[in-house]
Amino acid sequence: MAMRRGDLFARTPEDCDRLFAQCVKARDLDGLIALYVPKDQLIERDGSVRTGHDSIRGILASLTAALTVLDMNIVRVHEANGVAVLHNDWRLRTMSGDETPIERAGHAIEIVQRQPDDRWLFAIDDPFGSDRTCR
Repeated sequence: MAMRRGDLFARTPEDCDRLFAQCVKARDLDGLIALYVPKDQLIERDGSVRTGHDSIRGILASLTAALTVLDMNIVRVHEANGVAVLHNDWRLRTMSGDETPIERAGHAIEIVQRQPDDRWLFAIDDPFGSDRTCR
């Protein structure tokens, strides 16, 4: 059940996370991709970086493959000059292929940018950013 593109207009930095959770719940992969700038970066749990829509599609597809509920708790937002940093504690609940419940959680750091049409999009998404130790 894809969301209408007009419904995916993030008017605030916080809307990016709200719309992301809605797209996951709706199993709308194209909607998820539309929330990212074309040359976005998605940082995986191991720290490797995926760049661009084609590269992140496979990762985001795993969120839409099964019915998934994603709770986003925005802890802090810092915004200046059309760029915002969001800190978000998230919890995900889904089922594996054999119907085993799966729960995951993390502490994300996200960079979103205001676009010329005033919508906000993810530029850098690090779902486990606050979980990694700095070296």
